[in-house]
Amino acid sequence: MSRHFEQAPGLCEQPDTATAAFRFTQTMLRIKAPEPSLDFYTRVLGMRLVRKLDFPEMSFTLFFLGCLDDQTAQAIPRDAHARSTWTFGREALLELTHNWGTEDDAGFSYHNGNQEPRGFGHIGITVPDIYAACERFEKLGVKFVKKPDEGKMRGVAFIQDPDGYWVEIIQADMMEKQARQQD
Repeated sequence: MSRHFEQAPGLCEQPDTATAAFRFTQTMLRIKAPEPSLDFYTRVLGMRLVRKLDFPEMSFTLFFLGCLDDQTAQAIPRDAHARSTWTFGREALLELTHNWGTEDDAGFSYHNGNQEPRGFGHIGITVPDIYAACERFEKLGVKFVKKPDEGKMRGVAFIQDPDGYWVEIIQADMMEKQARQQD
């Protein structure tokens, strides 16, 4: 029996036992200015800032954010060192990296991966009701790349953060609901 839930060429069926405790912890995005990015991710998307790390000798700051319910948030250590261990042991955090001074350069921008040459695509956020979430995003003035009923893929939206990175907005059960309606 396969350890995977789907089949595709290149899958490893016998991973090295040394990888048994490996966890995917974060995706890093470089940001031009912390204030608009932190506002977007905490106010618009509801994330919480878990850890901020300044590196003055290298002139950058890291911000670790996550979608955390109140129960999970209560379990986060208050001690900064213990919180660092918790942060780096947690699955699926967003790491925003600010290189100091970029916010003062009017022409500065990062390549978001969705223009040529293509590379990085997007991060994804699941919401309980995509239409209600998108209505809220519209009221907040969020820039849309794609609304839920546009294009060929229905029930999926893409919005942009202040640096132009795409955020896919999905409703976890939407594809299942659409597939069952076609059955």
